[in-house]
Amino acid sequence: MEYGLHDVVEMKKDHPCKKSKQWEIIRMGADIKVRCLGCDAIIMFTRRDFEKRLKKVVEKNAN
Repeated sequence: MEYGLHDVVEMKKDHPCKKSKQWEIIRMGADIKVRCLGCDAIIMFTRRDFEKRLKKVVEKNAN
């Protein structure tokens, strides 16, 4: 699945805040940092773990 910086993605499991399943990618490298769109929590995943948990890309960044 193709994704990039500032894309909005949906993960397989809900975030414990229960406000949103959607996350914004805010940093990419060997690790990927995402921000919950419901509560603004920031979580960092390894690229392998992120790709395993990713369900779909909801919105691609226009740039």
